[in-house]
This record gives sequence, C-alpha cells and structure tokens, in this order.
Amino acid sequence: MNLHQFRFVQEAVRRNLNLTEAAKALHTSQPGVSKAIIELEEELGIEIFARHGKRLKRVTEPGQHVLKSIELIMREVGNLKRIGEQYSAEDSGTLSIATTHTQARYVLPEPVAKLRQAYPKVNVSLHQGSPGQVAQMLIDEVAEIGIATESLTGYSELVTLPCYEWQHVLVLPVGHPLALKEHLTLEDIAHEPLITYHPSYTGRTKIDHAFAARKLEPRIALEAIDSDVIKTYVRLGLGVGIAAEMAVRDVVAEGAKSDLVVRPAGLLFGQNVTRVAFKRGAYLRNFVYKFAELLSDRLDRNLVARAMTGHVDDYEL
Repeated sequence: MNLHQFRFVQEAVRRNLNLTEAAKALHTSQPGVSKAIIELEEELGIEIFARHGKRLKRVTEPGQHVLKSIELIMREVGNLKRIGEQYSAEDSGTLSIATTHTQARYVLPEPVAKLRQAYPKVNVSLHQGSPGQVAQMLIDEVAEIGIATESLTGYSELVTLPCYEWQHVLVLPVGHPLALKEHLTLEDIAHEPLITYHPSYTGRTKIDHAFAARKLEPRIALEAIDSDVIKTYVRLGLGVGIAAEMAVRDVVAEGAKSDLVVRPAGLLFGQNVTRVAFKRGAYLRNFVYKFAELLSDRLDRNLVARAMTGHVDDYEL
C-alpha cells in the first residue's frame, strides 16, 4: 500500500464517490484511480466501497474504519511536511487562511500586513467562502487557520477558540425617520424593508432569532454576503441595512460628511463571537501561532498550543 492509494480513497469520498471528479481533482486518469483503490482493497482483503457495476455506491462498514486510519496517516504526513518546512525553510512558506468575505475585507488586512512584516518570506493565501465552507477547507487541509462567526463549533474535527466580539448596526440614509428616533425597537425595524446578510453569513442567525423571539416577521428586501452591497442598496433607498459594525468604520469615520447614519443594534440582536479554528491534531508552524496572536490579544501561542492538545476549555471573552 502507498500514499497515492490513500489519497485516491480520500478524494473519492470527498467527491461523493464520483471517480471521474476525483481523477480531475488529482490530475490523473479515472481508470488509474479505480485500479489503485481495487489494489488497496485486494491487499487489505476487504471492500472499502460497495459497487453497482463499476460505480461506487457507498462506503462499507470496514471501509469506514479504513477511512479513519487513512485520515490519521494523511494528517501526520502533512504534519511531517510542516515540521520539515519549519526547521529547514527558515520561516518561509505559505499561510493558507480560510475565512468569510466580511473577515477578509474588514478584519484581516491589518493582521496580514503585520504578519508579512514579521515574516517577509511567508506568502499568504486567502480562501473565501461560507462558514461551512471555511470549516470544510480546514478539515480537507486546504487551509491551516479559519476565521468565521457561524458554524465552526459544530465540527469535532476542529479546535476552535473565541477571537473577538462584535455587534450588528443599523445603516440608514441621512434623514430617515428612524435615524431621528432615540430608542429603536425591533417593532420599529420590522415594519421597514430590510437589507442584510444571507442566512448563513455574518451573524444572520442572531437577527432571525431576535425577530422570532418577539414573534415578528421582518420584511427582508435584499440579502447579500457583501457588506458593501448592503451599504450601496441603502444609499439607493431600497431599505434599512443591518450590517456588521466592522463593515461601517468608513461611515463612522466620515461622520457628518457621510450620506449614511449608523446606529448600534447590539441591544436588539445580541453580541456575536468570531472564532478562530484549526484542524485537530495539526502541527502549527511558528507563523501560524503568530497570526493567531495578531488576530486577537486574547490569543497567545501557549493558549493555542494547549488547545490543540485538548487541555484548554473554551474561555470567556
């Protein structure tokens, strides 16, 4: 048996047992993938996959155990490579970050710039996606570190730590009646056409839960994953925006010169926690620890290292 066979089995599962897609992802031929898997099965004396003709239909019970072992082996192979890079490449290489658009656009520029100053030989690769996709990129080792607000705690394969808290804000055109009101309620907002995030992004679940708890049905006029899109459509008069506070720093900085008004909405929708995540059992290089420290002053190398060995319970922000 060999690592190629293990990779082929892993990729076949990742591609929903479609060997053609697995072969494309591995830059090889479909017959080659099929042959390698069969040879591994013959060597082990079991069927990893149940088949219908030449098509893979499902993973067998012994195949489930094989997959767990392959996962461990491939994880440690990746760790060996990172250990070698750590001690031979003089703090050079690539830091792959999986994150959402909001984090990439409004939160990460400063820590990424500081990391490049501290480690000029390190390249940074940003992978953007939904929170669920961020988690999967960590599990698949496409990225070494993930940052998102939703979903990351729901995966046993990941180690996660709270990074920082933030709240939603209302974004209103100057002169809007709600901008003149001192105390806003959910009832006030529910009657307005709302422009906010897609349900799987940037704390949208907190917004939905707040309205549901008051038995209100908000009028969602437009959903987006990009905070700049939300601000654009508010400017066009399509409705009241609900956005992340870090996405409106430009509006706040402009003050009276801006054509938009920002009102805090943490009391209405609650606080959100952005989390940082790593694949459980992964070896983290020096610059990965450094980047975690740059993300939040609540994170340090010792805390992350202890969390990776399972010796740190979640802490309170």
